[in-house]
Formats: sequence, structure tokens, C-alpha cells
Amino acid sequence: MTVEDQAGVGAGAVRSLTLKRIALAAATAFAAINIWTGCPLLALWVAAEVSGEHRITMAALGVFVIAIALFEGVMIIALAWLNDVYDELIGRRRVERRSPWLRAMSEEAEGHVSQRVGISLPERIVMIIVYVAVIAFAVWYVFFAGPSSLHCIGGASC
Repeated sequence: MTVEDQAGVGAGAVRSLTLKRIALAAATAFAAINIWTGCPLLALWVAAEVSGEHRITMAALGVFVIAIALFEGVMIIALAWLNDVYDELIGRRRVERRSPWLRAMSEEAEGHVSQRVGISLPERIVMIIVYVAVIAFAVWYVFFAGPSSLHCIGGASC
């Protein structure tokens, strides 16, 4: 018995569903990578264009902070929307997510909810990208950043 027979749909519908899932996974990866790379670079570019000078000014810093907050917020909202669309596509039951301080003490723990519902593909993609980004930053800092004020702890000459 094939997947098409079990689902009661044709091969074309299964292929379409698979292509949609791949497209949503690719869009999730794109958005998650841009949180670490694209948004900060775009915010730096916007701040540099607004400043028009070759040095840091308070106006450029203010524009950078506002721009990065705006761009990062858009990417986070996009990731949440992509996750919701993916959940609807695969028929995953929507679970209300509350912050721990808003939940009653008698409610089910978050770990039990994730065990019951599972982790979706977009959530796994975001987790992997976060792990890779943090490890890449640590490797860069330790091996490639060069001497900085943090390396000069204890009054050693740098």
C-alpha cells in the first residue's frame, strides 16, 4: 500500500504537498539565516547611507538600532508565520503557546507539550541554524578575532 492509497489522494497531490513543504522549509532557512546575517548588514548599510560620513555618529547609531530592531522583528514575524503555514499544511494541531509566567501552576509543563506534539521541520531548521551561528561566532572569536580588550585581562600587555 502506497502513501497515495493511504491518504486517498493521487500522486500529483502528494507531489504538490511535498513541493510546498520544501518551499516552506527553504523560506524558513532563508529567514533564519537572514536574522544572523542579512538584517545586521542591511541595518549597517541603512545607517551608513543616512550618516553620509566615514565615522560613527549618534545619528547613525540611532538609525542602526531602529533599523535592526525593525528588520529583526519582520524576520521573527515571518518565521512565526511560516511555522503556522507549515503546521496547517501538514495538519498539525495548533497548540497555544504561553509564557511560563502566564501559565497556571497546575498546567502541563512545556516539555510535555513538545513531547506530545513534536517538533516541526521549520523549528528544527531554526534550531540547527542557531547552533551553527553560535558555534561559528565562538570559533571566529577564539581563533580569528585577534587581540582585543577581553584578551587583556589581568593587566597583561596586548
